[in-house]
Amino acid sequence: MVAPYRHIAKLQDLEDEEAREHFDILKKGLKVLEEAMKPTGFNVGLNLGRVAGAGIADHLHTHVVPRWGGDTNFMPVLSDTKVLPEALAATYRKLRARV
Repeated sequence: MVAPYRHIAKLQDLEDEEAREHFDILKKGLKVLEEAMKPTGFNVGLNLGRVAGAGIADHLHTHVVPRWGGDTNFMPVLSDTKVLPEALAATYRKLRARV
């Protein structure tokens, strides 16, 4: 997940410099994930507003989900079930080693 420091709800309210920084961090995150986890694709998305699924509606953020052929789902909408291929601590160590 990538989020600006300033708490805002709308993408269009980002200052130009904030938008550049947000997408620069997004690009770096994708690169690190590619190197560390070797996904074959990504889902990258913004849920803008509570009706669009924003769990934190007042703080803009971009979701990044690495994907592999045959994986089971993207981001569950109807249940709280999430599938993780490894423990979060192991993922953190892999990613931290790349930055």
